[in-house]
Amino acid sequence: MSVAPVDFGAPPRRPAWLPAAAAGLADAPATDVLAWAVATFGADLTVACSMQDGVLVDLAVRADPAVEVVFLDTGFHFGETLGTAERMRARYGLNLVRLRPDPDAAVYGVDGTEACCEARKVAPLERHLAGRAAWVTGLRRAESPSRAGATTVEWDAGRGVVKINPIVAWSDADVDRYIAEHDIIVNPLRGKGFDSIGCAPCTVPGSGRRGRWAGSGRLECGLHLVGGGG
Repeated sequence: MSVAPVDFGAPPRRPAWLPAAAAGLADAPATDVLAWAVATFGADLTVACSMQDGVLVDLAVRADPAVEVVFLDTGFHFGETLGTAERMRARYGLNLVRLRPDPDAAVYGVDGTEACCEARKVAPLERHLAGRAAWVTGLRRAESPSRAGATTVEWDAGRGVVKINPIVAWSDADVDRYIAEHDIIVNPLRGKGFDSIGCAPCTVPGSGRRGRWAGSGRLECGLHLVGGGG
């Protein structure tokens, strides 16, 4: 399947062409979605990776070896996560950009999880996206009920950019299969019982995405506001 790239300009509101493009790509393979994204947005495209595994990175660099990949370096990551980022950078010759928080950013143990995530994840990403037209995420519907309504191509209204989720329809089995077939780098914490890997002070093994904010009941940090414009 192929959907022609479009001249997107820099729309402050959802561009008129987006619904048709989104419909055409709704059930497209991840490779086709990423090929369209690269052809449409070029250097104005960025790929966000949490360094839980390299599935999205592997797919993205197949579409464009020079594609920009951003990693939200919160200052509180596990050593294994930082090591995974370096392994991916070395394997792919990755165009890796580390987004860091302000020096006086909120801290989990003092200001709480919501303020910490806002200052160390959401704010750095939003600053970066202000200079881009689209971002690619590894968001999947199977990850949690909060993501069940996500689509392949969306309008991130809060940030004024197109949001592309090429593996949104993948199951956990699909991810595992791709990892095995393509020798994908995986964060070692996955082998230690961590279902979802966030920052060291608040992430515990198991519990799905809730494990990222142990005891809080949270499912999202604010990067993905599904149904709320992002």
